[in-house]
Amino acid sequence: MEAMVSTVKGWQENPVKFARSHGVSLSPEAEECGSGQKGIHILIVEGFLIYNYKPLIDVYDRCFYISLPYEECKSRRSTRTYTVPDPPGLFDGHVWPMYLKHRKQMESQCDRIEYLNGMMAIDDIYTLVFESIQNALLNNS
Repeated sequence: MEAMVSTVKGWQENPVKFARSHGVSLSPEAEECGSGQKGIHILIVEGFLIYNYKPLIDVYDRCFYISLPYEECKSRRSTRTYTVPDPPGLFDGHVWPMYLKHRKQMESQCDRIEYLNGMMAIDDIYTLVFESIQNALLNNS
């Protein structure tokens, strides 16, 4: 987690330089921003424990969390194909209890989370996140 905090902070200091140093190709617009012009750069940090480490939470501008009810989560997981399949009872005996434990911890550490309904269509979730980020950018300019 400390390495992730360091990586995010490195990106925040200079997104263009960071991208170049990590072999990420940039659009011409982003390249212009690297030459001293101000631009908007967005980094998406994704993972299921990204709100459980306070130093990492502190570097986020926006926090989104997509949640699913138990039955839907179990159903979706059962349709995945893993190289090593889940042993019987893993979801109920480990996955779901750990999800509940980490979600409770997350909720106690981060009060800026925007909760999104994972039952919505992915395009609708995208639109909600896009509009939230867009509004934040407009309000900060």
